[in-house]
Amino acid sequence: MTVLRIALLQLVSAGRDREANRAKGVAFCRRAAALGADVALFPEMWSIGYAGFDATQPADRDAWRALAVSRDDAFVAEHAALARELSMAIGVTYLEAWPDAPRNALTLFDRRGEAVLHYAKAHLCPWGPPDTGCTAGDAFPVATLDTRAGPLQVGALICFDREFPEAARVLALGGTELLLVPNACELGPRAAEIGDLRLAQFRARAFESLAAVAMANYAAPQHDGHSVAFHPDGATVALGGEAEAIVLADVDLDRVRAFRAAEAGRVSARRPELYAAISAAKPR
Repeated sequence: MTVLRIALLQLVSAGRDREANRAKGVAFCRRAAALGADVALFPEMWSIGYAGFDATQPADRDAWRALAVSRDDAFVAEHAALARELSMAIGVTYLEAWPDAPRNALTLFDRRGEAVLHYAKAHLCPWGPPDTGCTAGDAFPVATLDTRAGPLQVGALICFDREFPEAARVLALGGTELLLVPNACELGPRAAEIGDLRLAQFRARAFESLAAVAMANYAAPQHDGHSVAFHPDGATVALGGEAEAIVLADVDLDRVRAFRAAEAGRVSARRPELYAAISAAKPR
């Protein structure tokens, strides 16, 4: 069995205090490495705790935008150096500086500190900040991540992206074996009935994408935890509670690849010529 250990960093943030989040995140990455993690994943927009702004106050929006950092900012670069020091891949999330409006971004550094994947949230929640203040991403990249368990193909979705099976399908067609999902919302009992549906979405995305799925969410009281990981055959790899914790998910890559091979017919039997309505700008 070839195991990849993923540390889902189920944390409570300090909101817009970027420095406090940086220090806490670094400390938890060190703890994850001590637990034998190959990959550490933060919840969505960790740099500012997925904090928004008062849309009626232009000054507050400007202050929020000033918290955005570029990919070569010290906040991001420190995680590259930390990944190299700990010999552990780190998926760090942040408000990324971008022309016109920031992006909701993830950069995945490999165990040598090299940025192998950069993804910006493509589907922005329309109900309010922070997403309504962001620029949407425009691609679903797949990258090769070198780990102690060997190389594997990795893609990412961010929170609301999971609502769109088309996004996961694009990543599946790109050969994704592991789908990383930083998250920021209610998923368990605090979300009432829809909580179970949202957790079930991650299992569905794993099955339909023929890939393992690993999601990191904010802990209570900020959200309600329940960070989760699934194998593509539907088996639960890990499920966190509500409290702050490092949720360890041991993904069996041999199991993932055996299932992918057994279910390859679901790829070869596709009929893309019948799917034009999916890419239509407006539903019928």
